[in-house]
Formats: sequence, C-alpha cells, structure tokens
Amino acid sequence: MIVETLEAVMTKNTLITAFLVVAILVWSSYYLSDKLTRGHIHGSAIAIAVGLVLAYVGGRYTDGTRGIADIPLFAGFAIMGGAMFRDFAIIATAFGANLDELKKAGFIGGVSVVTGVVLSFTVGAVTAVAFGYSDAVAITTIGAGAATYIVGPVTGTALGADSDVIALSVAAGLIKSILVMIGTPLVASRIGLTNPHSAMIYGGLMGTTSGVAAGLAATDPKLVPYGAMTATFYTGIGCLIAPSALFLVVRTFT
Repeated sequence: MIVETLEAVMTKNTLITAFLVVAILVWSSYYLSDKLTRGHIHGSAIAIAVGLVLAYVGGRYTDGTRGIADIPLFAGFAIMGGAMFRDFAIIATAFGANLDELKKAGFIGGVSVVTGVVLSFTVGAVTAVAFGYSDAVAITTIGAGAATYIVGPVTGTALGADSDVIALSVAAGLIKSILVMIGTPLVASRIGLTNPHSAMIYGGLMGTTSGVAAGLAATDPKLVPYGAMTATFYTGIGCLIAPSALFLVVRTFT
C-alpha cells in the first residue's frame, strides 16, 4: 500500500521525482568517488557515466526515443533534460562570468580560449566527416559538440540540425567532459598544472566547465576557480562563433 501510494505520488510529480533521483545519483557517485577511488575519479564523472547507462537501459526497455524518460515514473527527465533547463544553465553561466576576471589570465589566457574552441571544433568536424557526414549543418553541430555539450545543442538549434545530430553533439561533449575529469589529475604534474596561471590556460584550452572543475578538484581544489573561470568564457565564445563564423568556414569547404 505504501509503495503503491509513493509510486502514484512520484508519477504525478515527475519533475520533482527527476530532481530527487538526480540528487540521490549525484550523492551516491560522490560517495563512491571518495570511498573507492579516493577522489582520483571525480564524482561528476561517475554520475555522468551512470546517467548515460540509465538512459540506454531506459531506451532499450521501452523501445522509445527519450531514454529513461519513456518510463512514466521518470517522465520528468524529459523536462529536466530539455532545452528550457539547458538554456537556463547557459544564461546562468554567462551571468556568472566577469570580463575583468578574464583579463587576469593575460593575453595567453584569451588566446587559449579561442584556440581551445577552434581546436576542439576542428577535431569534432573532422570526425564527423570521417563517419560520413557531408552536410555543413551536421558537421558544424557535431564539431560544436566536441567543444562542449552545451555549445553543441545551442549550435544545432540555431542552424536547424536534426535531433539525432544534436544528440550526437551532446554525446561528443559528454565523452570529452568525462575524459577531462578522469585525465586531468593523471597528467597534471607532467604538464605543469600546479598554479593558478596554468589552471586558467588549461581551462581555456579544454573548455568543458564541468570536466575542468571536476578534474582540477581531484588535482588541487584551490585551482578550481581559475580553471572554471576561463572554461566559462570558452562556452560563451563557442556559442557565439560556432553557429556563425565556424559554420561559414565549414560551408565554404563542403
């Protein structure tokens, strides 16, 4: 009786259920990160990996198209993971950035941001072409996704890309984010990632705010604000130039 009542309440309030499930998932991921890996693999990386697995399982279980959101109890994930909250996160990120702070990184910090966006975009675009994509919109969207999983869908929406292509761009960004989370503490000492200035440059080159923040947290928590600062501008620059200047470049060569 209690289980049935609880299920009915959760099904009726699916968005609240989605937030509850995510909260439990994140808490569990950070607990596992601390107990099993001693922080070397950040909780965010574990949470994202588990989320992808759940989305796959949900899609296979229901033969649907929205992953775990196709299960009525978890339908709230369609809203939570939709464009509204995505755009809200982008706006919140932009409002949290301060141009004066970026100047503290110096000229090399600014260059690292632009270089990071263009380099990641190029790798993503080349990969898209290698897998048979020839349409400029699709190539640009996937390339933008390789920059971050926020820039990808923003670019795809602006250019009118298919939902499948936008999904691929998000997947590309998530994979990059996870790799940065896991790889940062492993290579930090080898690349001199030991001070605020190098953290700013690293954040500008990598760009994925969640990946950089999580990776630096596992390396040295004191470096997180510096890397996250330039990574935030990376997202903004990517959203600005990917659907405009970079799209025009791709269209010229396709």
